[in-house]
Order: sequence, then C-alpha cells, then structure tokens
Amino acid sequence: MKKTVQLVAAGASVLALAVGCSPDNTTATSAGSDSDSGGFPVTIEHKFGETVVDAEPTRVVTIGFNEQDFALALGVKPVATRGNLSYDYRQRPWAQEALGGTEIPEVGSTDLNLEQIAAQSPDLILGPYSFIDQGQYDTLSGMAPTIADIGGYDDVPAATWQQEFAVVGEALGKSQEAQDQTAELEQKFATTESENPQFTGKSLSLAFVMDDGSYLLLGKDDIRALFFTDLGFEIPDASETISPENLDRLDTDVLVIAGQSHEQLQANPLLAALDVVNQDRTVYIGPFSTDLPSALGYSSPLSLDYAIDGFTPMLAAATDDDPSTVVPDPAS
Repeated sequence: MKKTVQLVAAGASVLALAVGCSPDNTTATSAGSDSDSGGFPVTIEHKFGETVVDAEPTRVVTIGFNEQDFALALGVKPVATRGNLSYDYRQRPWAQEALGGTEIPEVGSTDLNLEQIAAQSPDLILGPYSFIDQGQYDTLSGMAPTIADIGGYDDVPAATWQQEFAVVGEALGKSQEAQDQTAELEQKFATTESENPQFTGKSLSLAFVMDDGSYLLLGKDDIRALFFTDLGFEIPDASETISPENLDRLDTDVLVIAGQSHEQLQANPLLAALDVVNQDRTVYIGPFSTDLPSALGYSSPLSLDYAIDGFTPMLAAATDDDPSTVVPDPAS
C-alpha cells in the first residue's frame, strides 16, 4: 500500500496507481442468480473473498481512484467518493454531463476517512480499484457490502476497464447497460484504429516525468498504457523507472510524455537529442494537473471516450512520417 500511495502522489492527477491493468481478459467476478439481467442477489469475488449484494443499492460510496466515473456512466451518483490528489477532478470535462451539477462529498483522498464513510449510511461500498487493506475492508464491510480490489494482487492480474465496468454493473444491477456501453466504446477504439492504420504495430513509450527527475515508463501492467494498445500501438510488457542517463530507452516510434510542460521538456538536452523528439514524433500532454493525463488515470468509460478524441489528432500527426508536421498542443 505504501508503494502505491507514493506513486499516486508522484503521478498526482493520474490517480491510479502503482500497478495497472493486464491485457488478460479473465473476469474477476462470480455472479449470483439472474446477474446477466441485473437481478439480485449477485456475488462478486475480490481480494478478500466474496461479497453478496442482496438488492439494488441506493446509497453508494465509491472509495477507489476511479470508481465514481464507472457509477456515473451507469446513471448512478454516489452519495460520497474518494477525492483526487492535485487534479481538479470535480471539473473533469468527461463527467460534467453525468454529474449534472451535483457536487459529491469526499470521504478522504490519499487516506480514507472511515468515520465519514459510516456517516453516509451506505448500502454499497465500491472499491474494485482502491488498494484497501484487510483491516480497512473488515471495518467497511461491517458498514455495508464492500467490494475490494478485483485484480492486481497475488497472482491475479490487475483488472482492465472492461472488467471493472462489469463488476460495477453487476453490483448496481445494471449489467446490460455496462455491456452495451462496453461494446460501444470498444467499437470506437476499433474504428479509430481502422481510420489510422499507421498506428498499428508502431512502438510507443508512455512516460511520466517524476519529481526526482526520473521517468516512469509504463507497460502492459498499467491501465494507463493499455489505452494505446487498444489503438493498435505496441508498448513494453512491464513498467519500469528510467534514469535520465538512460533516456534512449524512450526512443521508440512514438513518445507520449506527461508531467512537465512542453517548454520544460524541450529544455532538457538529453531528451531533445532523441530522434523521437527532434523528428517531431513526440506527443506532449502536459502536467499531471491537466485533463489528458488524468483521463488516462481514470481509464473509465467516460474518460476513455474523451481520451480517444483528445489523443487521436496528436497521435496521427506523430505517426504521419512527415517531420514537418507539428503535433498539436493539447493546451492550445
């Protein structure tokens, strides 16, 4: 848990998390009777065992780093939620329509406030991407049915956004809606790739500049990087920290980089010397307090739809084999 929080803090608005998602599509849920039609009860497997949800919940508290978005996508506004670290998440553009002007109270950010959660009288506590420990789970499950992490522990791969959406859909009695939205978003990914065939098979590095000057290179074990595999790019198998002296590891067909401004990054002579930079095959997405890095952090049905629209023009410019093409600046 300590390592997780440290990386969340270093990544600030990306929200999540020391571990990300594996492309393994094995589901982490075990549904009860009539779960495909949204019936209850449903039984959901997670890190600490199984949780039975007997009836459709009406007071949902989301305690993870992105669960609020998944509930909102299904038309459910949590009565309380876990806050972000430095991103102004209340203003995130992809969720405004679903929020409809509602301001959801916080029950902690880096640390959860268990007393505040209890004060909300929840009838469901959603934390499939929360990194809570056994003690927290025991306390929370005494308040209401609680769903802890559904992947990323022991030998269980971390959950994909599809798996998390399936779990949230089951728990809220909205499995069919989750399935329909999943299919729609998967189709948008597929259509975007087919309209940009130059994406397919290109190597891509997704790197975050950390506070100590190192670079966090994200791989297939992180949900933020898997966004790019859904568009056809090839990424490393595993995440790793790259020292400034080893920046040549980032010299792939495309580099997507976050954590500093375009100007700050261009001022780094080691970075500027890379072919992927001086040939204008680099996509700068800004500090962690901005929307596009945070959309990757949420990796929800709402934020991914937004991310496809935001990233596609930049990735298209970076992969057109024309060094004279200027990659659009997301801040402009």
